[in-house]
Amino acid sequence: MHMLKKQIACFLAVLILLQVIVVPASAAPAEVKLELNAKAAVLIDAENETVLYEKDAQLPLPPASLTKLMTLLLAMEDLKSGLVDWDTMVTVSEQAWKTGVSESQMFLNIGQQVPFKDLLKGIAIVSANDACIAVAEHLSGSVSTFVQRMNQRAAELGLENSHFTNPHGLDDPDHYMSALDVARLASYFIRTQPEAATFHSEKEFTFNEIRQFNFNPLLGNYPGADGLKTGSTPGAGNCLVSTSKQNGMRLIAVVLNASSKEHRRIDSETLLNYGFGNFKMKTIYDKDEVIAEVPVKRGQKQAIGLIATGPVCVVVPRDDSNYKITEEFNLPDMLDAPVKEGDVVGTLRLKNPDGKLITEVELNAQESLERLGFLPNLLRQTSEFVSKLWQRLWPL
Repeated sequence: MHMLKKQIACFLAVLILLQVIVVPASAAPAEVKLELNAKAAVLIDAENETVLYEKDAQLPLPPASLTKLMTLLLAMEDLKSGLVDWDTMVTVSEQAWKTGVSESQMFLNIGQQVPFKDLLKGIAIVSANDACIAVAEHLSGSVSTFVQRMNQRAAELGLENSHFTNPHGLDDPDHYMSALDVARLASYFIRTQPEAATFHSEKEFTFNEIRQFNFNPLLGNYPGADGLKTGSTPGAGNCLVSTSKQNGMRLIAVVLNASSKEHRRIDSETLLNYGFGNFKMKTIYDKDEVIAEVPVKRGQKQAIGLIATGPVCVVVPRDDSNYKITEEFNLPDMLDAPVKEGDVVGTLRLKNPDGKLITEVELNAQESLERLGFLPNLLRQTSEFVSKLWQRLWPL
């Protein structure tokens, strides 16, 4: 009998061991590995910058003309601040003209007066190096000062693996970006500078009676593609940050150091195809939907609804039946009236099943609430007291 019990125990132990070994292997999804030629690559959604695929995404590499996204961002921020306007005339220096002696230029002439808008379009559409120098000198007085601003802005945006030495991206040992930094910069640029972002979708540009064409191979050839920037130097190889919007979801793909222009196109399409084929945009809260409520002391109403400035959306796997998103609220226990419509009251943090932060959304007051005067507030308190007393004496 003792021997039989021992044999049964051994048999059960073997079954348990087999389950431990076999079940996780068959249940766990295989890690996706795309065939990419580029040395580094990343795919993110533009809304929340969620990383959907990466290959050495934080490796600092020469970014070539993808640098120009930072140049354009600073130019647009100066435009919005009133430092320049679209029609401001910029004088072309000899240094700008010399920098134009390359494949990527808009053929500026020394001393020529050029509208600011034309320079930005030249940078965005035909990757004009001469225009980058002209813009940098006009906005900051010198290229070196403008480059300092580029690095400062990169730090403010949290681009941890980026450093600039020029505004155009020509090779320099101390000039680099990671694929993830490029993607995050592109996302920020698209969200905050939509007017300038549309320049990147234009297929051609004519200046000084010279007609040139956008180098982006996805424009007109890939569904939903409307930007963003190509780059190519001996040190950087062939680079491309591309973006496409399909079914309400915008994705951004970055490839760095591909061996050819054809490989950077194929890699970019591979990334985007993977993203649109395996993920979807899910709306967690609609625009103007009340997400939470907070009590208000001495307000016209006793509580106020909180909403986001727009729909709250996240990218999830196409089969999201087991994809649980966690919500974490950071709200005050009570507000003091008055409360103004649009006031930021708290935040909502959305986390993926692994506990990683997807996005943090500000929650704003849905409406304005005035502060109750002494008498109305006294009447309310009296009414509440009587109501509570009645419930205690004659509970239902």
